[in-house]
Amino acid sequence: MSAETPKKPENIVIIEPHIARRGLLYIISSPSGAGKTTLARRLLAVDSNIEMSVSVTTRAPRPGERDGVDYHFVDRDKFEMMKSRGELLEWARVFDNHYGTPRALVEDTIHAGKDVLFDIDWQGAQQLSEKLPNDVVRVFVLPPSGGVLEDRLKSRAQDSAETVARRMAAASSEISHWPEYDYVIVNTELERSVAAAHAILTAERLKRARLLGLSDFVRDMQAVL
Repeated sequence: MSAETPKKPENIVIIEPHIARRGLLYIISSPSGAGKTTLARRLLAVDSNIEMSVSVTTRAPRPGERDGVDYHFVDRDKFEMMKSRGELLEWARVFDNHYGTPRALVEDTIHAGKDVLFDIDWQGAQQLSEKLPNDVVRVFVLPPSGGVLEDRLKSRAQDSAETVARRMAAASSEISHWPEYDYVIVNTELERSVAAAHAILTAERLKRARLLGLSDFVRDMQAVL
């Protein structure tokens, strides 16, 4: 009996190598505790052609977080200097801390045909959409219910009761922005949510407008026919 032909991994998106593609900005937003960070990490694990945008923040590192990997941790003066120099694509104030996205690395990445993943709130999503409207794909993640969201926030040992209360109070306002997004995922079961997020990414990569080399590819084909 002959050996079976190895199957191609299901998580690999194959695009004709002769066709150059512009990368995209894949934005995942949600109220705190709805699962966007876990979903983003799983998407990175199943797809090698997308990388995480590492934000700049003025907040202190949480246990286990590493500078330059989870965030670029800076003081308020440094953050304001980056804003004034136009070095941030977007920025926002969240619970007395500031967050922003470095411009240069993101632009270089999408020009090279690779995608950038963003775990940011609705304010950041709006700013990115204004500055790079043709490159963004926006996904909003909802919790299964308000009760589940409250339980998830209370289970975070590093957050105080006051912080949980503030996040719950902000959740309704954050959720009200869901109509501004291209896609919505109700995060009832993680594996289904990961599959849905990856299906969105696959479809968006294949949009005609992002295949920059498609016209030349078709023209060369027609020249042979």
